[in-house]
Amino acid sequence: QVQLVESGGGLVQPGGSLRLSCAASGIIFRFYVMGWYRQAPGKQRELVATITTGGSTNYADSVKGRFTISRDNAKNTEYLQMNSLKPEDTAIYYCNAHVAGTGYWGQGTQVTVSS
Repeated sequence: QVQLVESGGGLVQPGGSLRLSCAASGIIFRFYVMGWYRQAPGKQRELVATITTGGSTNYADSVKGRFTISRDNAKNTEYLQMNSLKPEDTAIYYCNAHVAGTGYWGQGTQVTVSS
């Protein structure tokens, strides 16, 4: 049974930081492209960042220079370090794993940026 479990969300003030984690089980983690997506109220789910099996990264323009995606294959875990957070970063953040057309989602973790 595949499970992706996100953690690390919460309430933070503008300019603050959070680190999200996604622990994977039931998959051979090192074979999967991992990613983070987010969905704000009333909006479609959007890509935040991805990281390939080789460690290449890709970011949405809105988070470049502020967010950093990483992975630890030994721990079957991916991370999203979020700095200089803005109110518009408020959303539910979802972990994604995919390979060769097969994909899995976590249940999401809420990030709220507000003073």
